Amino acid sequence: MNSVDAGKAGLRIRPLAFAAFAMLALTGCQSAGPALDMTRVELEQGSEENIDSLSAVIARSPRDPEAYNMRGSAYGRAGRYEDALKDFNQVLALNPSSHQAYANRALIHRYMGNSQASLQDYNRALQINPSYDVALVGRGELYRLGGRPTEAFNDFQTAIQQDTTDPRAYHRRGLLYQTQGQHDYAIEDFAKAISLAPRDPQAYAARGLSYLARGDKENAAGDFNMAIKLDKTYAEAWANQAFLLETQGDIKRAYRSYAEAVRLDPNYKLAADGMDRTRAGAGQTASAATRT
Repeated sequence: MNSVDAGKAGLRIRPLAFAAFAMLALTGCQSAGPALDMTRVELEQGSEENIDSLSAVIARSPRDPEAYNMRGSAYGRAGRYEDALKDFNQVLALNPSSHQAYANRALIHRYMGNSQASLQDYNRALQINPSYDVALVGRGELYRLGGRPTEAFNDFQTAIQQDTTDPRAYHRRGLLYQTQGQHDYAIEDFAKAISLAPRDPQAYAARGLSYLARGDKENAAGDFNMAIKLDKTYAEAWANQAFLLETQGDIKRAYRSYAEAVRLDPNYKLAADGMDRTRAGAGQTASAATRT
């Protein structure tokens, strides 16, 4: 493991041993895919009504790059990634200097697992517009998920220094601080992300983990509870709440929260392990667990 051994001006790596709960944290906060990721594909939502309306606009104005960009964004929201790529390709055929289209296409490439193509598009977007925060944050997230924390940190830092109002920049930088044990900095970043996106459950869950790392169980509990209130299907928040309850000796409630996490995500091994640890203390049997 490595650690950020720096203030907010930079990133330096040194060894650090993590507490066991950090492994629980990383499972939820580090692996968000397209369904959970907060990354915004700009402009339109992915409803069929929106897509049909935008298609009508394109039929009337087939040389309008912005119409293709908007429909590509709507396709991306709908998970129709191949269609989104076609539209962003068309934008760039009509307007090769569209940094927005490069950044949007980069995100679709990431969702499709094409990391190298994604990186190339983010780089091109930033060549055209070096201050484009969407591309900085998107590339930073690509680096973070690809195990390149220093490059990720630098991109998030640049976006923040340029006064971005994108909550992802603060949230993702906070995750980097958190995974490296810099919890005071992490809490500050998560708080800023929450101020910009107060209904994002992931930011509350992440901040709760850093509060827990500092031994502030009251604030940790408040954040885990808020994350669950905002999204009752958020398995990681239930597991984090369960872990806190387990550390407080409230084994029955911990078991129930672990069980809810497993119900929501049957492949969530750390929550299943938590169920195993707390089953006996909660007065449950293995057969009863399958009915929970």
